[in-house]
Amino acid sequence: MVAIIKTGYSIHKVFYYNENKVKENVAECIGAGNYPIDVDKMGLTVKLNRFLKQLELNENVKRNSMHISINFDPSENHSKEKLMAIADTYMEKIGFGEQPYLVYQHHDSGHAHIHLVSINVQRDGTRIDMQNIGKNRSEPARKEIEELFGLVKAQANKNSTDFHLKPIISGKIQYGRSESKKAITNVLTQVLSSYKYASLPELNAVLKQYNVLADRGNEDSKMFKAKGLMYRILDDNGKPIGVPIKASLFYNKPTLKFLEEKFASNTTNEVSDIRRVKNAIDMAFFKAQISLTELVQLLEKDGINTVFRKNAEGLLYGITYVDHTTKCVFNGSTLGKQYSAKAIQERCEPISQAEQKMAGLNNRKLQEITFKTPNSQIIAALFGDDFQNNKYVGSDTIMRQLWDMLTQSEQTAAYLPYELRNKKKKRKGQSNNR
Repeated sequence: MVAIIKTGYSIHKVFYYNENKVKENVAECIGAGNYPIDVDKMGLTVKLNRFLKQLELNENVKRNSMHISINFDPSENHSKEKLMAIADTYMEKIGFGEQPYLVYQHHDSGHAHIHLVSINVQRDGTRIDMQNIGKNRSEPARKEIEELFGLVKAQANKNSTDFHLKPIISGKIQYGRSESKKAITNVLTQVLSSYKYASLPELNAVLKQYNVLADRGNEDSKMFKAKGLMYRILDDNGKPIGVPIKASLFYNKPTLKFLEEKFASNTTNEVSDIRRVKNAIDMAFFKAQISLTELVQLLEKDGINTVFRKNAEGLLYGITYVDHTTKCVFNGSTLGKQYSAKAIQERCEPISQAEQKMAGLNNRKLQEITFKTPNSQIIAALFGDDFQNNKYVGSDTIMRQLWDMLTQSEQTAAYLPYELRNKKKKRKGQSNNR
C-alpha cells in the first residue's frame, strides 16, 4: 500500500476532478465519512456544500483542501466494503476521523486505488496542522493498516516508483480524443503542480519528457493572437500525433492564463537548487574528451534531463536543464553565462562527423564537444586553491565523494525515468593509504 497526500487551495478543483472521473465511467463514489445521509442518496450539491459550509467557519485558512490517493499492489483486488474499511481506518489514524470526506474508487489504471477528498477546517473552526503529516502520521498509519488488513507491504525502492509519473509510450496510446485526453491529463495533473517553471518553453521542457506539448501555434495564427492553447501528444521523434485538445476542455482548465499565473508565482532561483545543477554539470566535465551525448547521459543518471533548442537550420541556440529531483527547470543562461548554449559551445571544440555517427547521433548535425578547461582549474574554482593540486584529481575515491557531495539534493524525490531502467550499483569503498 502506498499513500500520497496533496494539499491545495480549492476544494472545488479536487471535488470536480473526482466527479468528472465518475461522469467518464472510470470511477465511482463508494462512500463518505461524517455526512448526514448515505452517499448513493446525495447529489453533487449536497456533497460539495458539506465541505463549503465547514470551510466558512475559518476563511483565513487558504490551503484548505486535502486529496489523498491510496494505491494497492497490482495483485490485490479488494471489495468496496474492504476499501471503505481501509479508508475509514486511515483517516482516523492521520487525525481526520471526524472530518467530512468522500471516497472514490478509480478504475483508470493497472492497479487498484482509491481517492479521498477532505478539508482541514474542523467543526470548531480550528485548522488541522498538516506539517510533516506524511512522515509523522501517514507512514505509521500505512504500516499498521498493512498488518491489520493483510495487504501487500510497500517496499521502499519498488513501490516508490510504481505510482509516480511514467513516460508515455506513444505507440501504446490508442489515438483519438478520449484516450489522448486521458493520457495528457495524467501528465498534466502531476507536472503542473509539482515542477517549478517560469515560461512556456520551460514547461514544455518537462512535458516533452513524457511526449506531451503545450502548443500556442505560430505567431500569425488566430489561436496565438487570441491567447489560446492546445495540448498535443508527441511520437518518439517529437512530432505531434493524434488530435490536439483545447486547454479549456481539461477539468483543471490549464489554459494560458492559468499557466501565466503559475509562471509568475514559481520561483526557481533557490541557491541550493541552482548549485546542484551547476555542480553536476561541472563535475560531468572532469572526464577528458567528453561528448555531448556523454554529458547528457551523465546528467541523466543524476536525475537531470538536458533539452536542446535548435533553429530551423539545426543550430543550437538554447539549453534547458530539467532537474527531476528538485523539480526545478533552468535555462542555461539562468545558471550563469558559462552554462548557456553559446558559452558551452565556446568552451568546447567539435570532433569529426565520423565520430558523431559512432556516438549514435543518427546523422543529426550535432557537434560533439571536448571540454578544454583543465581539471585542476575546475577544482580550484569549485573548492579553492587548496584543492588545485593534481593529486586530488587523480584519486577516484575523493572524486566520487566530491560528486556525491555536490550533487546531493536537499529535497527528497524519486526520479523515475532513470530508476526504471537501471538500479544504481553501490560502489565499494577502496582504501588508498599513502
